[in-house]
Formats: sequence, C-alpha cells, structure tokens
Amino acid sequence: MKKDKTTMNITELTDDEILAVGEPMWIELIRASNEGKYGKFIRNFDNSLIQGFNEIEIGKQFAKSELTRSLSELYDFLGLIRRGKHVTVLYRVRSTKKEGEWLGRLVLGCNEKNEIKIFGASVF
Repeated sequence: MKKDKTTMNITELTDDEILAVGEPMWIELIRASNEGKYGKFIRNFDNSLIQGFNEIEIGKQFAKSELTRSLSELYDFLGLIRRGKHVTVLYRVRSTKKEGEWLGRLVLGCNEKNEIKIFGASVF
C-alpha cells in the first residue's frame, strides 16, 4: 500500500487501514512458515530486516520447530500498538499440533519508498 505523502508515518493510518494491509501479510507469513518457504516468508520484509537474517539459521528453525511448521490459520486479532514510526499488530495464535496459545507479533512501518513493509515478526 502506498500513500501520496512525502514521508508517511504508518501510525497516522486508521486501525482498519493498517489491518487491510497487515492481515494479508500475517496470513502469508503463517502459510510460508508452515510450508518452510524462506523466500515467500521474507517477501514483505523491509530490506533492513532481511539484511540481518541468516538464511541457514532460519532454515534450521523451519526444519526443527514444530510450532513454526504448524501454525493455525485461525487466529484472533488482539490489538494495535503505535510507537514512533511503527505499528505492532498483536494476535493470539494457535498450533494445529501443539496445545496452548501463543502471542503473534507483526511490526509494520514504511520504507523510504512509502511502502508498508514488515519490520519484525514473531510468535512466542
């Protein structure tokens, strides 16, 4: 999603505007994680985040972690936290193989081209 502002700050968007972009990114992360597809997993990541990754280590995580390979596509949106130039989207996440619930975190922001990108993502 692009805005026509010179410098866009994602925190100025409404909750609905943020979720309209974030939800498809979140579901794509879940699917890519379950399939162990690294390229698809990082597709919407900001370059600053990608540069800090070690593809071999992430591949090991996909291979060894039962949780990262069994995330349910059914999740609950918990809320948004706006801070600085980023918005954190929080989800309650479940596994298709493990009992319990986890906290999903998706950090969104705008890059230098005013494109909304992922600046962080985790399940813990």
